[in-house]
Amino acid sequence: MFPAAPTRRRITVVAATASVFGLLASGCSSSDSASSGGGTPVTITLTSAGCEPSPATVGAGLVTFKVTNKDASAVSEAELLKGSTILGEKENLTPGLSGSFSLRLGAGKYVVNCPNAKADHADFTVTGTATSAAPNPSAQALAAAAGQAYHDYVVSEVAQLVSGTATFTAAVKSGDIAAAKAAFGPARTHYESIEPVAESFGDLDPAIDARIDDVDDPNQWTGFHRIEKALWEDNSLDGMAPIADQLTADVAKLQSLVADASYQPAQIANGSVELLDEVANSKVTGEEDRYSHTDLYDFEANVSGAKEAFTDVEPILKTVDPTLASTIETRFSDVFAALEQYKQGDGWVDYSTVGDDARRVLTQKVDALAEPLSQVAALVG
Repeated sequence: MFPAAPTRRRITVVAATASVFGLLASGCSSSDSASSGGGTPVTITLTSAGCEPSPATVGAGLVTFKVTNKDASAVSEAELLKGSTILGEKENLTPGLSGSFSLRLGAGKYVVNCPNAKADHADFTVTGTATSAAPNPSAQALAAAAGQAYHDYVVSEVAQLVSGTATFTAAVKSGDIAAAKAAFGPARTHYESIEPVAESFGDLDPAIDARIDDVDDPNQWTGFHRIEKALWEDNSLDGMAPIADQLTADVAKLQSLVADASYQPAQIANGSVELLDEVANSKVTGEEDRYSHTDLYDFEANVSGAKEAFTDVEPILKTVDPTLASTIETRFSDVFAALEQYKQGDGWVDYSTVGDDARRVLTQKVDALAEPLSQVAALVG
């Protein structure tokens, strides 16, 4: 029986113990910038009826999935799964939009999933043996270094997440609203910086980070944003102790899972793009931290996480396209410079004070970075 997959914005990584090696989604929802990259092309058209891949069988190696939403108002994403693990996806595709994601796939049976379609999954088969993405010792060494560097970064960030969450939940359980509010934004930065990794583990990310509109039953809503509402909208922590305990347990589980995760270069690069998608789809709009207006903590964390991921694969990119590497470096600097004016002490200004014109400038900077960044995965994979 095909396992149900979370329908919230998800991309995933592959644990070291897994028998498959997927790469994260890449590309921009408004264009198909990544389609110029390498890999066997597979077309997925989202309709209300389903999302059949074409072709449905390919040879092992780098595959580029080109996803287009033809006219499906209720279907906005396509995911590739191996068992219950989402290997890659493209989401937030409303009718008329398209995007791409690339994966290096080994032989086996996979499933293309498109939540809310009438036939919401279709079989996808990979045959044969993949050629190495790093054909010489020097390239192999760069790939190994990138994977190790990103692994170490993720482990460090999650360790800080555990510590920050402990401070936050302790304040929640003691009923100290002021202390809990102060700890909320700083704790979440270490989650937002590695969010694509966190999203790989089934329902763990929704448990930690779901917003109210991500859950069918508000009584089952848990995680940071459930407590955020209690703090800023309800102004009461009554009943939040169990939610705090569950959050502590879920973050600890995440820490145990990332310890054994491994990453390939294109996977890391695609995760960098997905972090920028997070900025564009929920941080710039202000919907992520809608009660606390601490969105700029998340914004900066997403961009910083994207920069770390890019930095780890940049030595590989420089051997292929040094000009592209330089362009991306410049555009990262532009985004950080645009953010700098909103710093306030060790934190950030209330995002509700950032007007529409200023948000538009931030969006333009992020979009200008996302376009060249979306080309990297196919070049380093």
